[in-house]
Amino acid sequence: MNSRAAITGVYGYVPDYILTNAELEKMVDTSDEWITSRTGIKERHILKGEGLGTSHMAAKAVGGLLAKTGTAPEEVELLICATTTPDYVFPSTANLICDMTGIRAVGSFDIQAACSGFLYALTIGSQFIETGKYKKVIVVGADKMSAIVDYTDRTTCVLFGDGAGAVLLEPTTEDNGIMDSIIRSDGAGQNHLVQKAGGSRYPPTHETIDKRWHYVYQDGPSVFKFAVKNMADVSAEIMERNHLKGSDVAWLVPHQANKRIIEATANRMGLGMDRVMLNIHKYGNTTAATIPLCLFDYESQLKKGDNLVLAAFGGGFTWGAIYVKWAL
Repeated sequence: MNSRAAITGVYGYVPDYILTNAELEKMVDTSDEWITSRTGIKERHILKGEGLGTSHMAAKAVGGLLAKTGTAPEEVELLICATTTPDYVFPSTANLICDMTGIRAVGSFDIQAACSGFLYALTIGSQFIETGKYKKVIVVGADKMSAIVDYTDRTTCVLFGDGAGAVLLEPTTEDNGIMDSIIRSDGAGQNHLVQKAGGSRYPPTHETIDKRWHYVYQDGPSVFKFAVKNMADVSAEIMERNHLKGSDVAWLVPHQANKRIIEATANRMGLGMDRVMLNIHKYGNTTAATIPLCLFDYESQLKKGDNLVLAAFGGGFTWGAIYVKWAL
């Protein structure tokens, strides 16, 4: 029997500083009631400190993962980092994580698929295990969204937080692991959720800075409409093609962008909210980190053989779903 990739360890990290809704009320025209009723967010963690980037949080997550699983750095054969907020244009954040954690002379690279990035990276990482190429692959989702959030824009600054999560993939011949995955995109959504400047199309200039193009721009209603439909559709699709009913799914592990989007996805899948992983209230939207942080927070409630559906939607537009049979 060919090997399947299984998640054999998970670890998460968030910075110490907590930005509450009460503090945001002093920064922009908003309220705890407004934020909570529309998003479900109560607080978010923010990385503070000169010269600290996404890699610093990711290295904490990877270091914790190595210690927790008893894995030596030299045993790791590949590291993939999903991030929208790399430390630099180059080198890749994955390169920096490897350096910080003592992982030497292995392949490492970044994946950019916005909030769907962890699903994309997990799909790619699992292929290296399934082909027999590697036996230990680390997949990281990490973002320092506070670096690209405009804290004068009340529509976006309430949404995002910073954090990182990492999983270890190893081969298994048991009936568990990464069972199926779907990843999708539609570039026509580019203008609805975008950081307009900082890339090769609009490099930094005084004009782009004055226009505040280096921050997240989101057309909220359009993104909400696309997210509700596509995240729910792809979750239902992966269930259908794997002959799963709502009663077969132990947990929905959704990207934590908005509680109403999560509720709509769960409803489409026939799941009650008691079987939905939810931590948006304490972390906000940490982009590529939300799904591994959910797995880390809920790990004690998972049982070997549990059917999980991981689902996400993000800028691009990108979206996807992965069917995981829990292996721990």
